[in-house]
Amino acid sequence: MPLKLTTYYHGNDIPELPGNNTFHSTGLFRIYEATPGYTPLLIVASEGDRFVAKLLAVVRRSVRMFPPGIIKRCEVYGTGEYFDNTADKEAIFSELLQRLTDEALRNAFLIEFRNLDNAKFGYKIFRQNRYFAINWMRVYNSLHSVEDVKERFSPSRLRQIRKGLNNGAQVREAHSMKEITEFARMLRNNYSSKIRRHFPSILFFHNLEEYLQEGQSSIFIVTYKNKIIGGSACIYSGETAYLWFSGGMRKTYALQYPGILAVWKAMDDAKQRGYQHIEFMDVGLPFRKHGYREFVLRFGGKQSSTRRWFRIRWNWLNRVLTKMFE
Repeated sequence: MPLKLTTYYHGNDIPELPGNNTFHSTGLFRIYEATPGYTPLLIVASEGDRFVAKLLAVVRRSVRMFPPGIIKRCEVYGTGEYFDNTADKEAIFSELLQRLTDEALRNAFLIEFRNLDNAKFGYKIFRQNRYFAINWMRVYNSLHSVEDVKERFSPSRLRQIRKGLNNGAQVREAHSMKEITEFARMLRNNYSSKIRRHFPSILFFHNLEEYLQEGQSSIFIVTYKNKIIGGSACIYSGETAYLWFSGGMRKTYALQYPGILAVWKAMDDAKQRGYQHIEFMDVGLPFRKHGYREFVLRFGGKQSSTRRWFRIRWNWLNRVLTKMFE
């Protein structure tokens, strides 16, 4: 039976779909849809009346200091979700990728596939569709093999956590919209471009709470004298917790170590919920020193090499970059 592909641009049009991958869920689609600057598209593959796969992508505005000042880029986390373990997943992905490439390059200058679970999956298919790969880094902590997440922390990190708590900092999960708004504003004002060049609208964090099912996301806040001075935001999928954003007012409240407490709380909570791993998003290129990567590695994490796949709308530039990264 031939594979049928359907692209959805509006959340209200999406039928009820199977699956538990948060990065390709209708909930995340709705978060993107309700956040300014984001335009999601969901491609669903089916055979007859049976759904076999789905792939969620988002096109967002990217503002840069140098020309072109504003570009649109399409981002995909992973390579989709597949519902039939006996199916040829690479054959299905080939069709999904062709459809996504055709649709995304109408509006986006750049397509990027990141956070690949299997760096080898779809290698030939990406190449056939003129994508080029750049080596990247992943940092993750195994939670299943320790009783307490602090077992693998460096001695200095343990002292900092103890001092931060002794100096009056408190850490807990946020739930009210007022707390989430204050957290997002704090993070925006104190976030380093060295960690993530793009920071979303405050509404993105409100939408995490509203559109994802209970247990699919969490926001943690570090407070001192009733003021939010740090925090972190996690998203959960499968057996892994993903630390998407974290930070704190480390210069103003140095003795409270807000950024460190925010990461520790996210890790400890993921352990309590029974997740096997926690992964830190956006830890940078392997051949460049990256401050955030060095920071999270002191929590006992492991590095592993992966790749990200890119495709540029301008064919001549895409060919040049393909040659460069072969």
